[in-house]
Amino acid sequence: MLDANLKSKINQLWDKFWSNGISNPLQAIEQMSYLIFMKRLEDEDSKREQNSKLKKEKFTSLFTNKEECKWSTWSTYPADKILTHVRDKVFPFLRDLSGKDSLYSKYMKDAVFIIPTPSLLIEAVKIINDMHIKEQNRDTKGDIYEYLLSELKTAGKNGQFRTPRHIIKMMVGLVDPQFGNNIFDPACGTAGFLIAAYEHILKSKTSKELIKTDDEGNEYNFVHDQLDNKKHKMLKESIHGLDIDQTMVRISLMNLIMHGIDNPDIQQINTLSKLYEQRAYYDIILANPPFKGSINESELSDQFTIKVKKTELLFLELMYNCLDVGGKCAVIVPDGVLFGNSNAHKLIKKLLLKKSRLDVVISMPSGVFKPYAGVSTAVLVFTKGEPTKEVWFYDMQSDGFTLDDKRTKIDGGGDIPDIIKQFKARGKGVFENRKGKCFFVTIKEIEENDYDLSISKYKEIEYEEAKYDPPKEIKKKILDLENKIVKMLSELEI
Repeated sequence: MLDANLKSKINQLWDKFWSNGISNPLQAIEQMSYLIFMKRLEDEDSKREQNSKLKKEKFTSLFTNKEECKWSTWSTYPADKILTHVRDKVFPFLRDLSGKDSLYSKYMKDAVFIIPTPSLLIEAVKIINDMHIKEQNRDTKGDIYEYLLSELKTAGKNGQFRTPRHIIKMMVGLVDPQFGNNIFDPACGTAGFLIAAYEHILKSKTSKELIKTDDEGNEYNFVHDQLDNKKHKMLKESIHGLDIDQTMVRISLMNLIMHGIDNPDIQQINTLSKLYEQRAYYDIILANPPFKGSINESELSDQFTIKVKKTELLFLELMYNCLDVGGKCAVIVPDGVLFGNSNAHKLIKKLLLKKSRLDVVISMPSGVFKPYAGVSTAVLVFTKGEPTKEVWFYDMQSDGFTLDDKRTKIDGGGDIPDIIKQFKARGKGVFENRKGKCFFVTIKEIEENDYDLSISKYKEIEYEEAKYDPPKEIKKKILDLENKIVKMLSELEI
Protein backbone atom coordinates (compact mmCIF):
# COMPACT_ATOMS: atom_id res chain seq x y z
CA MET A 1 0.00 0.00 0.00
CA LEU A 2 3.05 2.29 -0.03
CA ASP A 3 3.66 4.76 -2.80
CA ALA A 4 6.52 4.16 -5.25
CA ASN A 5 8.75 6.86 -3.72
CA LEU A 6 8.56 5.37 -0.23
CA LYS A 7 9.18 1.84 -1.55
CA SER A 8 12.20 3.17 -3.41
CA LYS A 9 13.60 4.71 -0.22
CA ILE A 10 13.11 1.48 1.74
CA ASN A 11 14.78 -0.50 -1.04
CA GLN A 12 17.73 1.90 -0.86
CA LEU A 13 17.89 1.23 2.87
CA TRP A 14 17.93 -2.54 2.26
CA ASP A 15 20.73 -2.16 -0.28
CA LYS A 16 22.85 -0.08 2.11
CA PHE A 17 22.45 -2.61 4.93
CA TRP A 18 23.24 -5.60 2.75
CA SER A 19 26.27 -3.98 1.14
CA ASN A 20 27.60 -3.16 4.62
CA GLY A 21 27.44 -6.73 5.87
CA ILE A 22 24.01 -6.89 7.52
CA SER A 23 22.67 -9.55 5.17
CA ASN A 24 20.36 -11.40 7.57
CA PRO A 25 16.89 -9.99 6.73
CA LEU A 26 15.63 -10.35 10.31
CA GLN A 27 18.61 -8.45 11.69
CA ALA A 28 18.21 -5.79 9.02
CA ILE A 29 14.52 -5.35 9.90
CA GLU A 30 15.36 -5.00 13.60
CA GLN A 31 18.03 -2.36 12.96
CA MET A 32 15.79 -0.43 10.52
CA SER A 33 12.97 -0.59 13.05
CA TYR A 34 15.18 0.90 15.75
CA LEU A 35 16.14 3.81 13.50
CA ILE A 36 12.57 4.46 12.31
CA PHE A 37 11.46 4.25 15.96
CA MET A 38 14.07 6.83 16.99
CA LYS A 39 12.80 9.22 14.31
CA ARG A 40 9.11 8.67 15.09
CA LEU A 41 9.64 8.88 18.84
CA GLU A 42 10.54 12.55 18.64
CA ASP A 43 7.74 13.24 16.12
CA GLU A 44 5.12 11.64 18.38
CA ASP A 45 6.54 13.35 21.48
CA SER A 46 6.12 16.73 19.77
CA LYS A 47 2.56 15.84 18.75
CA ARG A 48 1.61 14.86 22.30
CA GLU A 49 3.08 18.16 23.53
CA GLN A 50 0.81 20.04 21.12
CA ASN A 51 -2.23 18.03 22.24
CA SER A 52 -1.41 18.72 25.90
CA LYS A 53 -1.25 22.43 25.21
CA LEU A 54 -4.62 22.22 23.45
CA LYS A 55 -6.13 20.47 26.46
CA LYS A 56 -4.21 22.74 28.88
CA GLU A 57 -2.65 19.72 30.57
CA LYS A 58 0.80 19.29 32.05
CA PHE A 59 3.23 17.66 29.62
CA THR A 60 6.41 15.75 30.40
CA SER A 61 8.60 15.03 27.41
CA LEU A 62 10.26 11.64 26.94
CA PHE A 63 13.42 13.62 26.29
CA THR A 64 13.47 15.60 29.55
CA ASN A 65 17.15 16.00 30.41
CA LYS A 66 17.91 13.83 27.36
CA GLU A 67 17.98 16.37 24.55
CA GLU A 68 21.05 14.69 23.09
CA CYS A 69 18.90 11.60 22.41
CA LYS A 70 16.53 13.44 20.06
CA TRP A 71 16.78 12.46 16.41
CA SER A 72 16.90 16.11 15.37
CA THR A 73 19.94 16.62 17.62
CA TRP A 74 22.20 13.62 17.00
CA SER A 75 21.29 13.04 13.33
CA THR A 76 23.34 16.12 12.42
CA TYR A 77 26.50 14.91 14.21
CA PRO A 78 29.65 14.38 12.11
CA ALA A 79 31.00 10.94 11.19
CA ASP A 80 33.61 10.93 13.98
CA LYS A 81 30.91 11.30 16.64
CA ILE A 82 27.54 9.97 15.43
CA LEU A 83 28.07 6.19 15.70
CA THR A 84 29.55 6.13 19.20
CA HIS A 85 26.92 8.61 20.40
CA VAL A 86 24.00 6.52 19.12
CA ARG A 87 25.50 3.25 20.35
CA ASP A 88 26.54 4.52 23.81
CA LYS A 89 23.90 7.18 24.55
CA VAL A 90 20.82 6.95 22.34
CA PHE A 91 20.40 3.17 22.20
CA PRO A 92 20.65 2.66 26.01
CA PHE A 93 18.06 5.46 26.34
CA LEU A 94 15.89 3.57 23.86
CA ARG A 95 16.17 0.30 25.78
CA ASP A 96 15.16 1.89 29.11
CA LEU A 97 12.40 4.05 27.69
CA SER A 98 9.53 2.64 29.77
CA GLY A 99 11.47 2.22 33.01
CA LYS A 100 13.77 -0.47 34.32
CA ASP A 101 10.94 -2.81 35.40
CA SER A 102 8.72 -2.51 32.32
CA LEU A 103 7.94 -5.28 29.84
CA TYR A 104 9.46 -3.06 27.16
CA SER A 105 12.79 -3.00 28.99
CA LYS A 106 12.56 -6.76 29.61
CA TYR A 107 12.37 -7.53 25.89
CA MET A 108 14.72 -4.76 24.82
CA LYS A 109 17.51 -5.58 27.29
CA ASP A 110 19.11 -8.05 24.86
CA ALA A 111 18.62 -5.77 21.85
CA VAL A 112 21.91 -4.82 20.22
CA PHE A 113 22.73 -1.91 17.96
CA ILE A 114 24.92 -3.53 15.27
CA ILE A 115 25.25 -0.86 12.58
CA PRO A 116 29.00 -1.20 11.92
CA THR A 117 30.11 2.10 10.36
CA PRO A 118 29.37 5.82 10.69
CA SER A 119 28.89 6.04 6.92
CA LEU A 120 26.07 3.45 6.95
CA LEU A 121 24.37 5.21 9.87
CA ILE A 122 24.60 8.60 8.13
CA GLU A 123 23.24 7.16 4.88
CA ALA A 124 20.39 5.43 6.74
CA VAL A 125 19.51 8.67 8.56
CA LYS A 126 19.42 10.55 5.24
CA ILE A 127 17.13 7.97 3.62
CA ILE A 128 14.74 7.93 6.60
CA ASN A 129 14.64 11.75 6.58
CA ASP A 130 13.89 11.64 2.86
CA MET A 131 10.97 9.26 3.31
CA HIS A 132 8.69 12.20 4.13
CA ILE A 133 6.35 10.02 6.15
CA LYS A 134 3.09 11.91 6.50
CA GLU A 135 2.59 12.87 10.12
CA GLN A 136 -1.16 12.41 9.91
CA ASN A 137 -1.20 9.08 8.10
CA ARG A 138 -1.11 6.53 10.89
CA ASP A 139 -1.35 3.66 8.40
CA THR A 140 2.00 4.46 6.81
CA LYS A 141 4.07 3.32 9.79
CA GLY A 142 2.39 -0.08 9.73
CA ASP A 143 2.76 -0.28 5.96
CA ILE A 144 6.49 0.36 6.30
CA TYR A 145 6.77 -2.62 8.63
CA GLU A 146 4.68 -4.70 6.23
CA TYR A 147 6.97 -3.83 3.37
CA LEU A 148 10.05 -4.61 5.46
CA LEU A 149 8.59 -7.95 6.55
CA SER A 150 7.65 -8.83 2.98
CA GLU A 151 11.36 -8.92 2.19
CA LEU A 152 11.93 -11.80 4.57
CA LYS A 153 12.71 -14.96 2.63
CA THR A 154 10.68 -16.90 5.20
CA ALA A 155 7.67 -14.58 4.95
CA GLY A 156 4.50 -16.61 5.13
CA LYS A 157 6.33 -19.87 5.89
CA ASN A 158 4.33 -20.31 9.09
CA GLY A 159 1.22 -18.64 7.79
CA GLN A 160 2.22 -15.27 9.28
CA PHE A 161 0.99 -12.38 7.16
CA ARG A 162 0.41 -8.85 8.34
CA THR A 163 -3.25 -7.95 8.05
CA PRO A 164 -4.00 -5.01 5.73
CA ARG A 165 -5.03 -1.87 7.61
CA HIS A 166 -8.45 -1.57 5.98
CA ILE A 167 -9.35 -5.17 6.95
CA ILE A 168 -8.24 -4.46 10.52
CA LYS A 169 -10.41 -1.33 10.64
CA MET A 170 -13.38 -3.29 9.30
CA MET A 171 -12.99 -5.94 11.99
CA VAL A 172 -12.62 -3.33 14.72
CA GLY A 173 -15.76 -1.64 13.40
CA LEU A 174 -17.66 -4.93 13.63
CA VAL A 175 -16.82 -5.61 17.30
CA ASP A 176 -16.91 -1.88 18.22
CA PRO A 177 -14.64 -1.83 21.33
CA GLN A 178 -15.67 0.57 24.08
CA PHE A 179 -13.90 2.34 26.91
CA GLY A 180 -13.64 -0.13 29.79
CA ASN A 181 -13.19 -3.21 27.59
CA ASN A 182 -10.14 -5.41 28.03
CA ILE A 183 -8.69 -5.93 24.54
CA PHE A 184 -6.45 -8.83 23.50
CA ASP A 185 -4.58 -10.24 20.51
CA PRO A 186 -2.98 -13.66 21.19
CA ALA A 187 -0.77 -13.49 18.07
CA CYS A 188 -0.22 -9.75 17.83
CA GLY A 189 2.58 -9.46 15.25
CA THR A 190 3.25 -5.73 14.81
CA ALA A 191 0.24 -4.80 17.04
CA GLY A 192 -1.96 -3.58 14.18
CA PHE A 193 -5.22 -4.80 15.74
CA LEU A 194 -4.36 -3.38 19.16
CA ILE A 195 -3.49 0.04 17.78
CA ALA A 196 -6.65 0.15 15.67
CA ALA A 197 -8.83 -0.80 18.68
CA TYR A 198 -7.07 1.79 20.86
CA GLU A 199 -7.57 4.53 18.26
CA HIS A 200 -11.20 3.46 17.73
CA ILE A 201 -11.85 4.21 21.42
CA LEU A 202 -9.79 7.42 21.33
CA LYS A 203 -11.90 8.60 18.39
CA SER A 204 -15.12 7.92 20.33
CA LYS A 205 -13.74 10.12 23.12
CA THR A 206 -12.67 12.99 20.85
CA SER A 207 -14.98 15.89 19.99
CA LYS A 208 -16.02 15.68 16.33
CA GLU A 209 -14.82 19.18 15.53
CA LEU A 210 -11.27 18.23 16.54
CA ILE A 211 -11.00 15.17 14.28
CA LYS A 212 -9.16 15.81 11.03
CA THR A 213 -8.97 13.93 7.72
CA ASP A 214 -5.90 13.49 5.52
CA ASP A 215 -5.88 13.63 1.73
CA GLU A 216 -6.45 9.87 1.55
CA GLY A 217 -9.61 10.07 3.63
CA ASN A 218 -8.06 8.69 6.84
CA GLU A 219 -9.22 10.31 10.07
CA TYR A 220 -6.62 11.34 12.67
CA ASN A 221 -5.97 13.75 15.55
CA PHE A 222 -7.84 11.66 18.14
CA VAL A 223 -6.89 13.93 21.05
CA HIS A 224 -9.38 12.20 23.42
CA ASP A 225 -10.41 15.49 24.99
CA GLN A 226 -13.29 13.67 26.73
CA LEU A 227 -10.91 11.46 28.72
CA ASP A 228 -9.04 12.76 31.74
CA ASN A 229 -5.53 11.50 32.51
CA LYS A 230 -6.77 8.79 34.90
CA LYS A 231 -9.19 7.32 32.33
CA HIS A 232 -6.62 7.59 29.56
CA LYS A 233 -4.21 5.59 31.74
CA MET A 234 -6.95 2.98 32.26
CA LEU A 235 -7.47 2.75 28.51
CA LYS A 236 -3.75 2.23 27.85
CA GLU A 237 -3.66 -0.51 30.49
CA SER A 238 -6.58 -2.32 28.81
CA ILE A 239 -4.51 -3.22 25.72
CA HIS A 240 -2.83 -6.65 25.81
CA GLY A 241 -0.89 -8.71 23.26
CA LEU A 242 1.22 -11.83 22.99
CA ASP A 243 3.43 -13.24 20.27
CA ILE A 244 5.81 -16.18 19.98
CA ASP A 245 8.44 -14.23 18.03
CA GLN A 246 10.82 -11.91 19.92
CA THR A 247 11.37 -9.61 16.95
CA MET A 248 7.61 -9.13 16.58
CA VAL A 249 7.32 -8.43 20.31
CA ARG A 250 9.97 -5.71 20.07
CA ILE A 251 8.33 -4.16 17.00
CA SER A 252 4.92 -4.28 18.74
CA LEU A 253 6.32 -2.57 21.81
CA MET A 254 7.92 0.18 19.73
CA ASN A 255 4.81 0.58 17.60
CA LEU A 256 2.53 0.96 20.64
CA ILE A 257 4.87 3.44 22.30
CA MET A 258 4.86 5.49 19.09
CA HIS A 259 1.08 5.59 19.37
CA GLY A 260 1.15 6.92 22.93
CA ILE A 261 0.94 3.73 25.03
CA ASP A 262 3.99 4.37 27.14
CA ASN A 263 4.20 1.00 28.97
CA PRO A 264 2.63 -1.60 26.65
CA ASP A 265 1.56 -5.03 27.89
CA ILE A 266 3.13 -7.12 25.12
CA GLN A 267 4.86 -10.38 26.03
CA GLN A 268 6.68 -13.18 24.26
CA ILE A 269 4.92 -16.50 24.80
CA ASN A 270 3.42 -19.35 22.81
CA THR A 271 -0.24 -18.96 23.73
CA LEU A 272 -0.98 -22.53 22.63
CA SER A 273 1.54 -24.04 25.04
CA LYS A 274 1.35 -25.07 28.68
CA LEU A 275 3.25 -21.89 29.56
CA TYR A 276 0.13 -19.79 28.95
CA GLU A 277 -2.80 -19.97 31.35
CA GLN A 278 -6.06 -19.46 29.46
CA ARG A 279 -8.69 -17.58 31.45
CA ALA A 280 -12.01 -15.97 30.62
CA TYR A 281 -10.92 -12.35 31.05
CA TYR A 282 -11.13 -10.35 27.81
CA ASP A 283 -14.08 -8.39 26.41
CA ILE A 284 -12.67 -7.96 22.90
CA ILE A 285 -10.34 -10.28 20.99
CA LEU A 286 -9.04 -9.36 17.54
CA ALA A 287 -6.65 -11.64 15.70
CA ASN A 288 -5.20 -13.03 12.52
CA PRO A 289 -3.41 -16.06 13.97
CA PRO A 290 -0.99 -18.27 12.00
CA PHE A 291 -2.84 -20.53 9.58
CA LYS A 292 -0.14 -23.12 9.02
CA GLY A 293 2.00 -25.18 11.27
CA SER A 294 1.38 -27.37 14.27
CA ILE A 295 2.57 -27.61 17.84
CA ASN A 296 4.38 -30.46 19.56
CA GLU A 297 1.83 -32.51 21.49
CA SER A 298 3.98 -32.53 24.62
CA GLU A 299 3.99 -28.71 24.67
CA LEU A 300 0.27 -28.28 23.97
CA SER A 301 -1.82 -26.75 26.76
CA ASP A 302 -3.93 -29.21 28.76
CA GLN A 303 -6.78 -26.69 28.68
CA PHE A 304 -7.71 -27.58 25.10
CA THR A 305 -10.67 -29.93 24.79
CA ILE A 306 -10.38 -30.43 21.04
CA LYS A 307 -7.53 -32.80 20.28
CA VAL A 308 -5.82 -31.45 17.17
CA LYS A 309 -2.44 -30.01 16.17
CA LYS A 310 -3.69 -27.53 13.55
CA THR A 311 -2.97 -24.04 14.86
CA GLU A 312 -5.93 -22.39 13.10
CA LEU A 313 -8.33 -24.62 15.08
CA LEU A 314 -6.43 -24.39 18.35
CA PHE A 315 -6.44 -20.59 18.21
CA LEU A 316 -10.22 -20.56 17.81
CA GLU A 317 -10.70 -22.59 21.00
CA LEU A 318 -8.06 -20.46 22.74
CA MET A 319 -9.96 -17.27 21.87
CA TYR A 320 -13.25 -18.76 23.02
CA ASN A 321 -11.61 -19.78 26.32
CA CYS A 322 -10.09 -16.31 26.81
CA LEU A 323 -13.34 -14.40 26.23
CA ASP A 324 -15.42 -13.33 29.19
CA VAL A 325 -19.16 -14.04 28.94
CA GLY A 326 -20.61 -11.47 26.54
CA GLY A 327 -17.20 -10.82 25.02
CA LYS A 328 -16.77 -10.47 21.26
CA CYS A 329 -14.14 -11.88 18.94
CA ALA A 330 -13.30 -11.02 15.33
CA VAL A 331 -10.82 -13.41 13.75
CA ILE A 332 -9.49 -14.24 10.29
CA VAL A 333 -9.56 -17.93 9.36
CA PRO A 334 -8.60 -19.87 6.23
CA ASP A 335 -11.52 -21.17 4.17
CA GLY A 336 -10.63 -24.72 5.21
CA VAL A 337 -12.04 -23.98 8.67
CA LEU A 338 -15.42 -23.22 7.10
CA PHE A 339 -15.87 -26.38 5.05
CA GLY A 340 -13.56 -28.79 6.92
CA ASN A 341 -15.44 -31.95 7.95
CA SER A 342 -12.95 -33.71 10.24
CA ASN A 343 -14.06 -34.35 13.82
CA ALA A 344 -11.87 -31.49 15.04
CA HIS A 345 -13.33 -29.06 12.47
CA LYS A 346 -16.88 -30.00 13.45
CA LEU A 347 -16.16 -29.76 17.17
CA ILE A 348 -14.73 -26.22 16.89
CA LYS A 349 -17.69 -25.10 14.75
CA LYS A 350 -20.12 -26.61 17.26
CA LEU A 351 -18.32 -24.67 20.00
CA LEU A 352 -18.78 -21.41 18.08
CA LEU A 353 -22.41 -22.19 17.24
CA LYS A 354 -23.65 -23.85 20.44
CA LYS A 355 -21.72 -22.12 23.22
CA SER A 356 -21.43 -18.74 21.53
CA ARG A 357 -23.42 -16.71 19.03
CA LEU A 358 -21.74 -16.78 15.66
CA ASP A 359 -22.78 -13.37 14.42
CA VAL A 360 -21.25 -13.23 10.96
CA VAL A 361 -19.19 -15.10 8.39
CA ILE A 362 -17.61 -12.73 5.85
CA SER A 363 -16.14 -14.53 2.87
CA MET A 364 -13.19 -12.48 1.57
CA PRO A 365 -11.70 -12.64 -1.95
CA SER A 366 -8.45 -14.57 -2.25
CA GLY A 367 -6.46 -11.48 -3.30
CA VAL A 368 -6.75 -9.71 0.07
CA PHE A 369 -3.31 -10.92 1.20
CA LYS A 370 -1.54 -10.48 -2.13
CA PRO A 371 1.27 -10.14 -3.07
CA TYR A 372 2.37 -12.22 -0.06
CA ALA A 373 -0.24 -14.98 -0.28
CA GLY A 374 -3.22 -15.95 -2.41
CA VAL A 375 -4.95 -17.86 0.38
CA SER A 376 -8.76 -17.65 0.59
CA THR A 377 -9.93 -16.38 3.97
CA ALA A 378 -12.99 -15.37 5.96
CA VAL A 379 -13.73 -13.19 8.97
CA LEU A 380 -15.70 -14.73 11.82
CA VAL A 381 -17.33 -12.62 14.52
CA PHE A 382 -18.75 -14.41 17.54
CA THR A 383 -20.10 -13.46 20.98
CA LYS A 384 -19.56 -15.80 23.92
CA GLY A 385 -22.42 -16.88 26.14
CA GLU A 386 -25.53 -17.69 24.14
CA PRO A 387 -26.29 -20.21 21.39
CA THR A 388 -26.62 -19.23 17.75
CA LYS A 389 -30.06 -18.97 16.19
CA GLU A 390 -29.01 -17.77 12.77
CA VAL A 391 -25.75 -16.74 11.09
CA TRP A 392 -25.39 -13.69 8.86
CA PHE A 393 -23.29 -14.35 5.76
CA TYR A 394 -21.69 -11.71 3.55
CA ASP A 395 -19.99 -12.39 0.22
CA MET A 396 -17.28 -9.71 -0.01
CA GLN A 397 -16.34 -9.36 -3.66
CA SER A 398 -14.10 -6.28 -3.34
CA ASP A 399 -12.07 -4.91 -0.42
CA GLY A 400 -11.42 -1.58 -2.12
CA PHE A 401 -8.23 -2.63 -3.92
CA THR A 402 -7.54 -4.56 -7.09
CA LEU A 403 -7.04 -8.26 -6.39
CA ASP A 404 -3.80 -8.64 -8.35
CA ASP A 405 -0.27 -8.40 -6.95
CA LYS A 406 -0.23 -4.61 -7.41
CA ARG A 407 -3.24 -4.08 -5.08
CA THR A 408 -4.10 -0.67 -6.53
CA LYS A 409 -6.66 1.35 -4.58
CA ILE A 410 -10.06 1.73 -6.24
CA ASP A 411 -12.76 4.28 -5.52
CA GLY A 412 -15.50 3.67 -3.01
CA GLY A 413 -13.81 1.31 -0.57
CA GLY A 414 -15.28 -1.80 -2.16
CA ASP A 415 -17.80 -3.70 -0.03
CA ILE A 416 -16.36 -2.70 3.36
CA PRO A 417 -18.58 0.38 3.98
CA ASP A 418 -21.62 -1.72 3.06
CA ILE A 419 -20.53 -4.56 5.36
CA ILE A 420 -20.30 -2.22 8.37
CA LYS A 421 -23.63 -0.57 7.51
CA GLN A 422 -25.52 -3.81 6.86
CA PHE A 423 -24.02 -5.56 9.89
CA LYS A 424 -25.26 -2.84 12.21
CA ALA A 425 -28.71 -2.95 10.61
CA ARG A 426 -29.03 -6.71 10.35
CA GLY A 427 -31.48 -6.89 13.26
CA LYS A 428 -33.86 -4.60 11.36
CA GLY A 429 -33.15 -5.53 7.77
CA VAL A 430 -34.63 -8.34 5.72
CA PHE A 431 -31.99 -10.68 4.30
CA GLU A 432 -33.99 -13.52 2.80
CA ASN A 433 -32.75 -13.14 -0.77
CA ARG A 434 -29.81 -15.54 -1.10
CA LYS A 435 -28.97 -14.26 -4.54
CA GLY A 436 -27.61 -11.04 -3.04
CA LYS A 437 -24.37 -10.38 -1.15
CA CYS A 438 -25.74 -10.98 2.35
CA PHE A 439 -28.36 -13.20 3.96
CA PHE A 440 -29.25 -15.19 7.09
CA VAL A 441 -28.98 -18.96 7.51
CA THR A 442 -30.66 -20.68 10.46
CA ILE A 443 -28.74 -22.92 12.82
CA LYS A 444 -31.07 -25.78 11.84
CA GLU A 445 -30.02 -25.52 8.18
CA ILE A 446 -26.34 -25.34 9.15
CA GLU A 447 -26.74 -28.49 11.26
CA GLU A 448 -28.47 -30.25 8.36
CA ASN A 449 -25.43 -29.37 6.20
CA ASP A 450 -23.04 -31.00 8.66
CA TYR A 451 -21.88 -27.64 10.09
CA ASP A 452 -20.55 -26.37 6.77
CA LEU A 453 -20.00 -22.59 7.05
CA SER A 454 -18.82 -21.89 3.50
CA ILE A 455 -21.02 -19.30 1.82
CA SER A 456 -21.15 -21.29 -1.43
CA LYS A 457 -23.20 -23.93 0.41
CA TYR A 458 -26.06 -21.51 0.95
CA LYS A 459 -25.84 -18.77 -1.67
CA GLU A 460 -28.16 -19.15 -4.64
CA ILE A 461 -26.55 -18.45 -7.99
CA GLU A 462 -28.89 -17.14 -10.63
CA TYR A 463 -28.06 -18.55 -14.03
CA GLU A 464 -29.25 -16.72 -17.11
CA GLU A 465 -30.35 -19.05 -19.86
CA ALA A 466 -28.39 -18.40 -23.02
CA LYS A 467 -30.61 -17.83 -26.05
CA TYR A 468 -29.42 -18.92 -29.50
CA ASP A 469 -30.90 -18.55 -32.98
CA PRO A 470 -32.31 -21.70 -34.59
CA PRO A 471 -29.67 -23.73 -36.51
CA LYS A 472 -31.24 -22.86 -39.88
CA GLU A 473 -30.86 -19.11 -39.19
CA ILE A 474 -27.27 -19.54 -38.00
CA LYS A 475 -26.46 -21.52 -41.16
CA LYS A 476 -28.09 -18.85 -43.36
CA LYS A 477 -26.07 -16.08 -41.66
CA ILE A 478 -22.83 -17.99 -42.20
CA LEU A 479 -23.61 -18.55 -45.89
CA ASP A 480 -24.57 -14.91 -46.38
CA LEU A 481 -21.29 -13.84 -44.75
CA GLU A 482 -19.32 -16.21 -46.98
CA ASN A 483 -21.04 -14.84 -50.10
CA LYS A 484 -20.18 -11.29 -49.07
CA ILE A 485 -16.52 -12.20 -48.57
CA VAL A 486 -16.36 -13.97 -51.95
CA LYS A 487 -17.92 -10.94 -53.64
CA MET A 488 -15.47 -8.55 -51.97
CA LEU A 489 -12.49 -10.66 -53.01
CA SER A 490 -13.69 -10.87 -56.65
CA GLU A 491 -14.08 -7.10 -56.76
CA LEU A 492 -10.58 -6.65 -55.43
CA GLU A 493 -9.16 -8.87 -58.18
CA ILE A 494 -10.79 -6.63 -60.81
